[in-house]
Amino acid sequence: MEEKKLKVPEKKNHSFKPRTQQNNNNNNNRRRQGHSPKIFKDRRIPTEGQLKILPKKTLTINPENGDSPLRIIPLGGLGEVGRNMMLLEHKDEILVIDVGFRMPEEDMPGIDYIIPNIDYLKENNRYKKIVGVLITHGHFDHIGAIPYVMNAIGNPPMYASALARGIILKRQDEFPDHPKLDITEVCDGYKVKLGNFEVEFFRQNHNIPDNMGIVIKTPVGNIVHTSDFKFDNFPVNEPATNFNKLKEIGSRGISLLMSDSTGAEEEGHSLSEKQIFENMESIFKNAKGRIIVSTFSSLVNRIQQVITLSEKYNRRVGFIGHSMKSNVEITKKLGYLKTEKGTILKKVADANNIPDNQVTIMCTGAQGEENAGLMRIATGEHQSISVKPGDTIIFSSSVIPGNERTVQMVKDDLLRQKAIVLNYRMMDIHAGGHAQREEIREMLSIMKPKFFMPVHGQYSMLFANARLAEDWGMNEENVVLAESGQIINLYKEKIELDKQEVPSDYIMVDGLGVGDVGEIVLRDRQMLAEDGIFVVIAVVNRKSGKVQESPDIISRGFVYLKESKELLYQTRKKTIQTIEKATASGQVVNWTYVRDNVKNTLGDFLFQKTKRRPMVLPVIIEV
Repeated sequence: MEEKKLKVPEKKNHSFKPRTQQNNNNNNNRRRQGHSPKIFKDRRIPTEGQLKILPKKTLTINPENGDSPLRIIPLGGLGEVGRNMMLLEHKDEILVIDVGFRMPEEDMPGIDYIIPNIDYLKENNRYKKIVGVLITHGHFDHIGAIPYVMNAIGNPPMYASALARGIILKRQDEFPDHPKLDITEVCDGYKVKLGNFEVEFFRQNHNIPDNMGIVIKTPVGNIVHTSDFKFDNFPVNEPATNFNKLKEIGSRGISLLMSDSTGAEEEGHSLSEKQIFENMESIFKNAKGRIIVSTFSSLVNRIQQVITLSEKYNRRVGFIGHSMKSNVEITKKLGYLKTEKGTILKKVADANNIPDNQVTIMCTGAQGEENAGLMRIATGEHQSISVKPGDTIIFSSSVIPGNERTVQMVKDDLLRQKAIVLNYRMMDIHAGGHAQREEIREMLSIMKPKFFMPVHGQYSMLFANARLAEDWGMNEENVVLAESGQIINLYKEKIELDKQEVPSDYIMVDGLGVGDVGEIVLRDRQMLAEDGIFVVIAVVNRKSGKVQESPDIISRGFVYLKESKELLYQTRKKTIQTIEKATASGQVVNWTYVRDNVKNTLGDFLFQKTKRRPMVLPVIIEV
């Protein structure tokens, strides 16, 4: 097929940008300003005059008269990696697919997670329409927001596979004040009727066991949600893809295929876990010292591979990291992880009492996370394990975009300590869990959908997936490219984007606070991180308006006081002049005005002298 020449719509990055508090209440204006809110066939780059920003005075959605559409509303996961949560709404019933979180970006200091915005569900108690929550698998980008969301939406019934259910319930133990979750365990072929939705789960290969795709029979047609998936004919520790089942599903007539997009930019076929196992075995066979494997705690198949190889080559295994230990405990209990007696060390510190060539250590931290196990080992901060020359350290994961710098820093630290460092770019020791272009084409050929909607991924991934469907043979008007917050109306004979949207801006979790850190707080944190804080304390006579003594100055992260005496002298002088000028009239003094005046004057003065803008906090004490 001849390749079409397309213009890629101009698209602004989804990374956090400070806005005013008023803009924070609007729904993701930065995204709507980045591309034309039209169906995928309209790829023209809109001019400023052509773009219309629709006011959001209400979230109320009015369906067309006659044939009521199925409204598909992604609250996260489209235009970003993670934070997956999607609503299927038809008349008075809502079905939810996944409730995940994403990790914070580099310009979000102090933030733990980012979760979906559920304002649409809370408005007018719309959450009472929820007939069920379907969980595709146990990765945190699909289940991580459950403790923060489920109670707020009425704790509706959930449906999850055994492993996903176990991980969810184990994590819920960390939230003892929350009500007990109602989770029904599902398996391959499990069917349930939820209102007017008829749901069937089917097994899909990913990089965690018990991953489920979903077939949903709706009043407007059959929908297939692929979940995260790949086709693996030679997986490790789980059955291969059941193509006969997929073909049977496709034969029912699929109205809409919602397909994983994470690997849509990669040509070819994803690696099989069998190939990863063979390459890992060559490392175990030749390693003369300890082997330290860093990977995601949820990669149960990789953990099993490492345990199997350790047992074959007479090594015992220790684990570092709360999430790693927790998942090992859950998967052993549920029978997903199999070990011989004595393989797993009771304490990782026991590894120091065993010859190095009989030790394997598994830890988190392959993404360079600050407090993860590998980082603490690399920096010498772990209480039991430190790097030894000759240690073989395996990064068994691909680098998530945005983490390249921190991962490189960890690798460099390990190499300086004379460790042998291996990663997926040097040899195939990690297989992603996402279908690449060849597999996506195959899924399209099996399902033969009438309509196609890319899900799960950055905008470029969604775009590549949509273009792939067109190149495969789908009509442009049948392919919809949407992002979080947009509403997709699915009818029996057409699919389209609604003109209205719902809130999908970031809700940030910081410690026990959920949503109480907004953009103003983040902007202050960024300012503190970039230019520091400058506090000036002045004692002023209330009657005369005169400054009693030389103001005290506290500086953190701005300048070193002992080396900035001239700057501090000029700053004190400027502070006294500003205060005494504001109080010279002899009238009643507006001290709020005086503080603001000092703040603005000093801010301008310090920027003029240093080209930096610290957070200026004037403290005026009246005596």
